[in-house]
Amino acid sequence: MDGACLWDCRLDHLCLLHAASAALPIPAVFPTVRETLRICRRWADIMAIWKKDVCIEEERHVRANDRDYNERFSYADNRIKTAKYNVFTFLPTNLFEQFQRFANAYFLVLLILQLIPEISSLSWFTTIVPLVLVLAITAVKDATDDYFRHKSDQQVNTRQSQVLIKGKLQNEKWMNVRVGDIIKLENNQFVAADLLLLSSSEPYGLCYIETAELDGETNLKVRQALTVTSDLGDDVTKLADFNGEVICEPPNNKLDKFTGTLYWNDNKYSLDNEKMLLRGCVLRNTEWCFGLVIFAGLQTKLMQNCGRTKFKRTSIDRLMNTLVLWIFGFLICMGIILAIGNTIWEEKVGSNFWAYLQWKELTSNAIFSGFLTFWSYIIILNTVVPISLYVSVEVLRLGHSYFINWDRRMYYSPKDTPAEARTTTLNEELGQVEFIFSDKTGTLTQNIMVFNKCSINGKTYGEVYDEFGHKVDITEKTPCVDFSFNPLMDRKFRFHDSSLVEAIKLEEPLVQEFFRLLALCHTVMPEERNEGELVYQAQSPDEGALVTAARNFGFVFRSRTPETITLYEMGQPVTYQLLAILDFNNIRKRMSVIVRNPNGQLRLYSKGADTILFDRLDPSNEELMYTTSEHLNEFAGEGLRTLALAYKDLDEDVFDEWMKQLLFASTALDNREEKLGALYEEIEQGMMLLGATAIEDKLQDGVPETIACLTLANIKIWVLTGDKLETAMNIGYSCNMLRDDMNEVFIISGHTTLEVQRELRAAKETIMGPSRDKFSSDANMEKTELYSSDSVFEETIIAEYALVINGHSLAHALEADLEQILVDVACLCKTVICCRVTPLQKALVVELIKRHKRAVTLAIGDGANDVSMIKTAHIGVGISGQEGMQAVLASDYSFAQFRYLHRLLLVHGRWSYHRMCNFLCYFFYKNFAFTLVHFWYGFLCGFSAQTVYDQWFITLFNIVYTSLPVLAMGMFDQDVNEQFSLRYPNLYRPGQLNQLFNKRKFFICTLHGVCTSFILFFIPYGAFMSAVREDGTNISDQQAFAVTIATSLVIVVSVQIGIDTNFWTAVNHFFIWGSLAVYFAILFAMHSNGIYSIFPNQFPFIGTARNSLNQKFVWLVIFLTTVVCIMPMVAVRFIKTDCYPTQTDKVRLLQQATRRQRPQEQNLRRVRRTSSRRSAYAFAHQQGYGELITSGRNMKVHTSSTSTYPLSSPERRPATRDSLNDTTTTTGVTNDAGLSREFDQKITVEDLEDR
Repeated sequence: MDGACLWDCRLDHLCLLHAASAALPIPAVFPTVRETLRICRRWADIMAIWKKDVCIEEERHVRANDRDYNERFSYADNRIKTAKYNVFTFLPTNLFEQFQRFANAYFLVLLILQLIPEISSLSWFTTIVPLVLVLAITAVKDATDDYFRHKSDQQVNTRQSQVLIKGKLQNEKWMNVRVGDIIKLENNQFVAADLLLLSSSEPYGLCYIETAELDGETNLKVRQALTVTSDLGDDVTKLADFNGEVICEPPNNKLDKFTGTLYWNDNKYSLDNEKMLLRGCVLRNTEWCFGLVIFAGLQTKLMQNCGRTKFKRTSIDRLMNTLVLWIFGFLICMGIILAIGNTIWEEKVGSNFWAYLQWKELTSNAIFSGFLTFWSYIIILNTVVPISLYVSVEVLRLGHSYFINWDRRMYYSPKDTPAEARTTTLNEELGQVEFIFSDKTGTLTQNIMVFNKCSINGKTYGEVYDEFGHKVDITEKTPCVDFSFNPLMDRKFRFHDSSLVEAIKLEEPLVQEFFRLLALCHTVMPEERNEGELVYQAQSPDEGALVTAARNFGFVFRSRTPETITLYEMGQPVTYQLLAILDFNNIRKRMSVIVRNPNGQLRLYSKGADTILFDRLDPSNEELMYTTSEHLNEFAGEGLRTLALAYKDLDEDVFDEWMKQLLFASTALDNREEKLGALYEEIEQGMMLLGATAIEDKLQDGVPETIACLTLANIKIWVLTGDKLETAMNIGYSCNMLRDDMNEVFIISGHTTLEVQRELRAAKETIMGPSRDKFSSDANMEKTELYSSDSVFEETIIAEYALVINGHSLAHALEADLEQILVDVACLCKTVICCRVTPLQKALVVELIKRHKRAVTLAIGDGANDVSMIKTAHIGVGISGQEGMQAVLASDYSFAQFRYLHRLLLVHGRWSYHRMCNFLCYFFYKNFAFTLVHFWYGFLCGFSAQTVYDQWFITLFNIVYTSLPVLAMGMFDQDVNEQFSLRYPNLYRPGQLNQLFNKRKFFICTLHGVCTSFILFFIPYGAFMSAVREDGTNISDQQAFAVTIATSLVIVVSVQIGIDTNFWTAVNHFFIWGSLAVYFAILFAMHSNGIYSIFPNQFPFIGTARNSLNQKFVWLVIFLTTVVCIMPMVAVRFIKTDCYPTQTDKVRLLQQATRRQRPQEQNLRRVRRTSSRRSAYAFAHQQGYGELITSGRNMKVHTSSTSTYPLSSPERRPATRDSLNDTTTTTGVTNDAGLSREFDQKITVEDLEDR
């Protein structure tokens, strides 16, 4: 049966039911049914598509202005969700996550056992109250975290958008936008969903977008609507009547690809990515545009690149799960031993008393008695893992999070942005990070290009000298050049060398020609909102910086048409006729313009990479070329982006002939690009060198120092960026991640799997070659192979290498066959830079390292393109920068500047890890010491499951008597202070190696607890065997024995925590001495007459504490027990610190030696490098808007131009551009927030020993 027939049968049946229920005659209903069936036959095919879409959507059908049609496919709405819970799923999901901790499940089982009276010697409330408390505290914390996620989601979902509904534009919330809606965007608005561009305010349906949220690039990109839809304009009536249907690819995460077809008016039109506006983009320089929603909400390409919110747990959490299983196994073993002992005792001794106890026959069985005893001891000994441990852990994490939030040194005052711990579960993981994956744009850089220096006719400008001719370092306090002579200056522009302004005022011809070239040779679009208020919209920040520099030095780019460029030269308007633009591309690496000045002179101006331009200079420029080359080396050595500038006077006849050839080549059907390139090459020969520019790709404050500090902490930093290879490498040099003294920088750029494999293998052989020779001398190849697969071998690589890999090559390298060799090569390199990577590839790289290296990873970024890797990494850090808040909303920690990362890791992270490890070691020690006393007592009480302590001491020991001191240590302890933590980054190493708390440490601290419990029990036991009071009466009753052991235990664990504490505060003193005072107060209160009179059944032992503790003998036993428990550990620690000190021990001694003196902060020396990497701007620049400008398609013209060639002709009519709206001008703004350099160069153990 086909789909239509199936629907016939179903609908007939439904209509019969409907008629019966409505008590209508059937014939009256069926005419309507038959009429409807004609429509339903068409629905059958639609539902077949819908059925496939529910499973796996193979293609998408979207009809404009038809919500009923589109809703049949159940497409996602435009609501986004980054939160994990809702009202209905919170309780089950959160409890499921909490019971993934084995300890919580373990205590639930114990609670059930305690409800059985035959086996429980403790009340059920001793377990249920702490368990509920733990679950409640954790649930409240998780709910609070998720509440803020819901709040941020709500802020995004409730943004307003203009939606065309029923022929009218209505304001709707983003979450109410549906697939198939037509929405209107205005300048500077975020794109609400993935849209097909229909029309815009710009000519030919053009619009400009900023894609920083997607790929991190702040330069504008052009999108153009189909001609047939651009004619719709902003006519709401026409747009409301638009009923085109789009059939396209299903939702996917490919940001640079879209395939679809528009069916409208019996025609079909091809659609590609150049006609799409993706969610996360910002509309720039365009008054308005209309778009058709294709993908919405979680199905947009932006959200498809965002990984799911994952439940993150620390390595300590996972280790504790394992340890709980071990302890549970140990508990079962103790229970079996004691149960066997009970069975034997009952068989040989206890059976003699059965007749007197009147037990049931079953209970009188020795084996069954042993079975019951097993469960009884399981309950009694369960405190080896107390539930209060997890309450304390959550409290500590919450406190550590507040310390991060309150850190004033991570507060960024210019934007009033404090650091924020958005989760409280990962603080100690911050002290174990081995790999950092960082975005570049907006994370390492400020997205600000600054005109820094230049070389004109063999003379450099930009340095500042004092009256003695000595070079002066430029700081924020260095006075700037006075540009008041220029009323059109950019007030944010800063330059410090006044000699260049003097040269301009003296009208030096070459200096003026230099800035004239910068003002003419570009594709920048100007906008003049008010008189003299210019805003430049540049294709790249570099171009904006160069044009802004020319503007301030008196050559103001004021306006342009397809045929002219108007400058204000030293206040005088000058109009140049634009004859041709020879635009940038990846091969040419240069740009030229040909103009005619008002005097009729033809001149070509060119700027580009020095390696390209120098080959095209006139031979007479040889001496100047060498001088300029030296200047370029100096500029590049400072990490500046350089360009060479040249010009050429053209003969009229030669140019006319060249123009004819250009017109012919531009209309050629075959090899058009090659023919145009050859003509460009022909006319760009024999140029005269003017000089060079140096632009600073302004890093955030403190980035090089932060990277150097983290590198000294043995943290590997990988840069994952969507920028071009050359741009990424230039930033690498600026950050000192790449240096010329590196042995080699491997660039992986293969386009096939075989090419990538060959390049990676060659890199590995280059790195491993010298090391293999080193080890081969031992004639032990097995050892070499062992080292090659171990991280230890990585440390034996003395040479420094760097790996730079392109996005298309990375796609092949991430395949299963190549991922292992990629990991091997990358981990052997000191620096790894991945460029042109998609958001999903960023996440895959992070996942690769997590899987192969099993190391703690941290991802840091500031844009929506970083969300996926932030969610994938163990720790995600968002920077609240210029690219929105998407990264912050998905992150675990956030702050405003990259430089705060070293403080987050080396101070807060290291302290949190140190505190948590010390806390856990002490907690397990004291609870083993507390609990195993019952085990030893079992051998002397007939294995009867009798407890040594009274029930109230068992209940209060972890909740009252010992909870606050260990919390104080876990909250405030410091092995060294923050200054020394930053000064000696190697102190971070123990966290990476997991040295402070691991299975071995756990075994040591539990063994310590077992030994302490043995001493706590048997010294009082031996003393009480023959002891008497001073009056000769017997002292050895069970309650006096219990009080003595309990008092000894509280004093021993209090002294022990005093020994374990490195940093004493008033809180530590108060909690330790206060806990002891509270213990004695409660002890005497529980054995007092008053409480007995109130609760006689609960507190029957009147005066036990008073009668025991007034005996000198008892205090002597307590003192002896304390000394025997404490002194061995004191001796061991003294010998270990004196004979085998760790680096932490040495730094602590150094800190103590300098405590009375002000620590002298030694700054990391800024390495002044020399580099052959030049002209990164030219290498990184993509093809510009030259064709758009000269064709006039991006300008509103009064008379349309008939030319479609990529050049201008003198016959073109002038045109003006009316509106290029609000955008950000690239200027020389310098941030005045500096980094406090609190760390020094790498200090080795030998250095400390010498000190």
